[in-house]
Amino acid sequence: MPQSFRIPRFGVFLLLIVVFGWGLSWAVIKYALEQMPPLLLRGVAGTLGGALMLLLVRLQGGRLVVVRALWGQLAWLTAFNMIGWNVLSTYGVMYLPSGRAALLAYTMPLWCVPLSVWLLRERLNARRVLAVALGVAGVAVLMGPAAAALGNAPLGVLLMVLAALSWAWGIVLLKLWSPPLPALVLTGWTLLLGALPMLAASLVVDGLPTAWPGPGAMAAVAFNALVTFMLCYWAWNRLVMLVPVAVSSLSSLVTPLIGVLSGAVFLGEQPGWAEATAALLILGAVGVINLRRR
Repeated sequence: MPQSFRIPRFGVFLLLIVVFGWGLSWAVIKYALEQMPPLLLRGVAGTLGGALMLLLVRLQGGRLVVVRALWGQLAWLTAFNMIGWNVLSTYGVMYLPSGRAALLAYTMPLWCVPLSVWLLRERLNARRVLAVALGVAGVAVLMGPAAAALGNAPLGVLLMVLAALSWAWGIVLLKLWSPPLPALVLTGWTLLLGALPMLAASLVVDGLPTAWPGPGAMAAVAFNALVTFMLCYWAWNRLVMLVPVAVSSLSSLVTPLIGVLSGAVFLGEQPGWAEATAALLILGAVGVINLRRR
């Protein structure tokens, strides 16, 4: 593994899709949860997203068949990247402000980097240690003003940290196995395989909906299906396969900044000096991990 790696232009394009799409999604999820149970929201959106993505593959003349040898890998990737991450994070955001929930979710690089060193033999050089330190410092500064309040929602904190750990395992396993499937097919199947159990579980846990969600909630479902799931998961899977795990995971730290800003714009959550300081630290981490040595 080279000492340094600079994310290519196509990778930057994928990263922009991810950070803005997922960054905005936290406020959208928080809004939708006022009218829909968590499992129903994720189950409906994921089912729609997965089905539409596989339909898109067929319309392009692609094949949906997955060889038997890959189904085990798909099952594990679905368990970590879809079910574990989405269920834990969606319940976690119920107990926390959307921006702060996004921050806890993006402790993911803390797990990703050591896992990538262990399983992928990626090198833990000084550049990556510095990038992790800057990124963690940025998240800590963002969390600082609300750290005391987190003690009032320990379940929310626990759920978000477990969600981050689940996501980290999914990222590293995706990179380790690199299933020989087109990104659209891989994303479509993992979305569908993860969402259908969540949809079924919602009927058991929450029962049938007693009222039809309002237009705002339906718009939130559409956003989750088309942007959060279809577009962003496709872009993220491509990015993970394109660059080292340390680069993709640390670069994604820009996402909670968008999450905090979207919470301020749409939910009235007020950012301040901490957000500005954290932005500099996180952007510094992204710059360090992507700076090519001359």
